[in-house]
Amino acid sequence: MHHDLTSLQLFVTVAECGNLTRAAERAHLAVSAISKRMAEMEAQAGTPLLQRFARGVGLTPAGQSLLHHARRLLQVMREMDAELTAYASGIKGHVRLQAVASALTQFLPEEIEGFLSRYPQVQLSVEERTSRAVVRAVAEGAADLGVITGHTALQGLTALPYHRDRLVLAVPPGHALARRRGVRLAEALAYPLVGPQPGSALAQLLEDGARAAGLPLPQRVQASSFEVMARLVEARLGVTVLPEGTVRRAAEARRLRLVPLREPWAERQLMLVVRDLDECGHIARTFIEHLQRAAGTWGVGAAEGPAAG
Repeated sequence: MHHDLTSLQLFVTVAECGNLTRAAERAHLAVSAISKRMAEMEAQAGTPLLQRFARGVGLTPAGQSLLHHARRLLQVMREMDAELTAYASGIKGHVRLQAVASALTQFLPEEIEGFLSRYPQVQLSVEERTSRAVVRAVAEGAADLGVITGHTALQGLTALPYHRDRLVLAVPPGHALARRRGVRLAEALAYPLVGPQPGSALAQLLEDGARAAGLPLPQRVQASSFEVMARLVEARLGVTVLPEGTVRRAAEARRLRLVPLREPWAERQLMLVVRDLDECGHIARTFIEHLQRAAGTWGVGAAEGPAAG
């Protein structure tokens, strides 16, 4: 069976109006023309698509199925037209990105700058969120693309490998652990801890690590950003665990000492997440390719399922 796009659009209009007369008014056609087109579609389908009542129409189960696929097909065609139009004047469009702080405070800003310098007509909105909030936003369509830490439940999203993220123990110069070549979390917990934002992926890692070691988290103070956490350690209010890239400059300026964490979870895989890679627009796919090439993970297979990392 073959339904042309005009017929599919008319069918969607009828389904949304629930009435042939209102559908005809919206489509600027005669009621008889709409009725004839619906009858032709039912003949092609070999099954009724509409339930006809005295004051309107409803959908049969077959009609519900056709409506679902018709809407998807029409959306794809609209996206195709928009992308082809964009090619005529250079790639343009809007990508909504949500990412964890670990990416936004390390490599992501420079990679965004590189993309936008190449495609200056693209608009990009960026928001910082926890991994769980990012997954929820992408799943619900509030974001086109997300960056999360590994071991986050995916809720059916597609995940692509991005950068690896190394966690270190940050201590003030002269601290008892400052010259160690590596420490376990249990050793660090013997000292007051500057804790991360509650509910964040890092907070969950520290809670799980402390629980595994059978120790409490000796949090003297909690902070909502990596920068503030580092400044509190510089002020000798405690030690903390942070992504290495976020405190490298402070270490180079000798304001902090960074000690490797000897824990299996200290090296994390960051992931790019989308609802469906095949249904991403051209602009979003181009951005994903740019990010993966920058991270050296372009061409590595995607993961799907409840969890990844």
